[in-house]
Amino acid sequence: MSPQDGPSEFLAFHRDELAAQVLAGGRVGRAPIRSFMPDQHRAFFAGLPYLFVATMDEQGWPVASVLSGQPGFVQSPDPVTLRIDGGHDTEGVAAGREIGLLGLDLTNRRRNRANGHLTEVDEGGLVVRISQSFGNCAQYIQTRQPTPATRTPAPVERFEGLDEAARALIGTADTFFVASRSRPEIGSGGGLDMSHRGGRPGFVGVHGNTLAIPDFRGNRFYNTLGNLLGEPRAGLLFIDFPSGDLLQLQGRAEIDWAPGNSGPEGAERLWRVRIDRGWRRRGAFPFAWTFGDYAPTTLRTGVW
Repeated sequence: MSPQDGPSEFLAFHRDELAAQVLAGGRVGRAPIRSFMPDQHRAFFAGLPYLFVATMDEQGWPVASVLSGQPGFVQSPDPVTLRIDGGHDTEGVAAGREIGLLGLDLTNRRRNRANGHLTEVDEGGLVVRISQSFGNCAQYIQTRQPTPATRTPAPVERFEGLDEAARALIGTADTFFVASRSRPEIGSGGGLDMSHRGGRPGFVGVHGNTLAIPDFRGNRFYNTLGNLLGEPRAGLLFIDFPSGDLLQLQGRAEIDWAPGNSGPEGAERLWRVRIDRGWRRRGAFPFAWTFGDYAPTTLRTGVW
């Protein structure tokens, strides 16, 4: 398969993404979203030691997770296939299920997104049939250098709402990840999506069990907000980089399209997520991290 790049290869936004663009003040029309991975995306995924993923649990809630391995644990034998080697304990992983993928190199701010369906799931790993693939800009990504580290994962800790440790981590975070899904009526033009959000520490407001999240100027695709417009359930992932702990949350989002001056500097919109439940996986991310720098776009934004 050797598809040619060009406007005729680009896929249309689904109707909730188009609605979100209108609510935000403008239409994009088409974007370089393809039904296959260009060679540079295939090589990029194959060089990563971790991969952020969105899946869906038995109740239809998005789940935000991360898989890891030696560079090369993700391979692309052809432009519409990714093989992800290694074990996994992510909810919603089964043949035939949808999956969203975010490849993000935190050392250089490069990122690519994809989604599709799982065609094979076994003890050795996963195989994904790609439906959509596209690159993303490098805005709001803080650089970090990973070093493989031996971690001893602890039993999963589950809680309702947010506990104090979760509030403390979120309140100092400069990075998190969000899993969203299009509503079923969208059909094959939608799917699961995994996306990154970043800002200065304190850019996510914590008010009891509700998170207030500023939406800064981005690529104007509105993939996440379009999904949340039609299906408000979201999965969030926060990483405690020093410890390797993962904080995974699920909640319902509401979008304020015209918040005025009620958010941090640079916020064009706000979305608030009422957290229903969460779980903590201590020592689950096997890297030690050295912080690099904030993205220039991050430094131009404010905090709560």
